[in-house]
Formats: sequence, C-alpha cells, structure tokens
Amino acid sequence: MSAVGLFVHGGRDDAIALGRTVAAWLTERGHLVVLDPSESDLVGGGHALADDHTDLDLVVAIGGDGTVLRATRRAVPADADVLGINLGELGYLAEVEPDAWEAGLGAYFSGAHRLEERMLVASRTPAGELPAGLNEVVIEKQALGRTIRLGVSIDGGYFTSYVADGLILATPTGSTAYSLSARGPIVAPSHRALVMTPVSPHTLFDRSLILEPTSVVEVTVLGDRDAAVSIDGQEHGRLAVGETISITGAPDPARFATFGGRNFHQILKAKFGLSDR
Repeated sequence: MSAVGLFVHGGRDDAIALGRTVAAWLTERGHLVVLDPSESDLVGGGHALADDHTDLDLVVAIGGDGTVLRATRRAVPADADVLGINLGELGYLAEVEPDAWEAGLGAYFSGAHRLEERMLVASRTPAGELPAGLNEVVIEKQALGRTIRLGVSIDGGYFTSYVADGLILATPTGSTAYSLSARGPIVAPSHRALVMTPVSPHTLFDRSLILEPTSVVEVTVLGDRDAAVSIDGQEHGRLAVGETISITGAPDPARFATFGGRNFHQILKAKFGLSDR
C-alpha cells in the first residue's frame, strides 16, 4: 500500500471531478489517499488528512503547472515522487494527459516508470530559511514606477549592483517561467544550475548569468527602498534596506515520475509555435 497525496485545481470542475475519480481508484486498490484540508473540501471526505509531517510515497497533481508547483511543495519535504495529470494548456511539468491517467498510475505502481530529478532553489533571509522553490526566487520592487537597488555578491566576492525592477534566481525548470519573460535563457530542466536574471535593469549589462548550483548568491537591498521576496509566485515577506537574502541550490531535488512520452524540446516547440521549415 502506498500513501498518495492528491492536489486538484480548485477552480476547474473537470479537475475536481477527476480528483474524486482518482481518489476512488486509489482507494479501491488499497492505497491510502491523503488530502490537505483544502483538497478534502473539494474531493470529499473519507480520506486521511495531512499535516506537514505526514509520510507520503507519491503526490498526484491534477491541473496545470501551478497545481504541480503546489504539489511539489508538499512532496519534497515528504520525500515523495510527483506525478502530474495535465488539465491546463500544454504544460512543462504535468506528465500525463487526462485520458491516460489510469494507465499512468497503473504504470507507476507497477514500476514501469523512471524518475527525473529537478533541482530546487533554497534561500535564507534574516527572518530564517524560506521554502525551497522549483521555479525561482525573486527579489523585487514594491512600488509601481519605482526601481530598487540591489547589491550582488557571488561566493563571497562582490559582483555588482543593479538598479532594476527586480532580480530572479531561477532553476533550470524555472528558466521557462518568469526568467524567460525577463529575457533569460532557456535551460533544459535536467541540468543543475542557478540562472540569475535582472528584471528591466538600468544598465548596459543586462545579461543573465548561469552559475554553479553550489554557488551562493547574496543579494543586499541598497538605496532607500525595501524589497519584496517571492518564491514560485508566492510572496514570502520583505527585505528592509540593508538586509540580505542568501540563495543557492537546494540539497534535495524534486522527483517527477515520467513515462518517456514527453520531450522537453518538443514541448518547447509547441509552446512557441515553431515551424518545421
């Protein structure tokens, strides 16, 4: 018997309906379905409720990439695998299409899958350690029309300062998210690297840097304006002027179940509508 966490997109009726079907399928086969309180309200009662210390073997996400990100935040500290069922548009993270969910879960439990590790990014502020991010850590301005000044040190040596809207420290998985929108490079998700990309910098040097995953990047808020910190699109506090956030690759990866049917470069091609000419 496996303990399976289940996450569904709460704003989509088809995701909720499929979540209930998947929960019943798992229960019928002797697996323990574990739900966070928000998922219990959607999927229905009769299943175990999770807390931060609940052991899990697998976390199933039903929705788009946002749902997979939420599921991953639960899976990594539980040392669980992640399997995404894609109900969004063509996504980078969800492996299984809706009509193949039963075959995908059956293949997983029979061992006919492989695990693909994805690097996470870790960070610490004066307030303490922040949750690891699958996509990125962002230090950004708080006021519209106002930039912030950020001083950057890499591995103990001062690098430069940026006057910008913000600074992104992304993983390879996150290189196709906010970092790409800020003109950052696309990095295959199987790599391990930190991608540092300034957002609208007021400088001629506006290029991204691809750093070692073990590099430690320290970002200090300079000037007279505080900054906000977000991880994978969720706000995680403020940095006052003079405060520093330390960012590096997280020691433990996320593990995604994959079945060989999806190719990152083909997904990328479809996303951008690239032709065969």
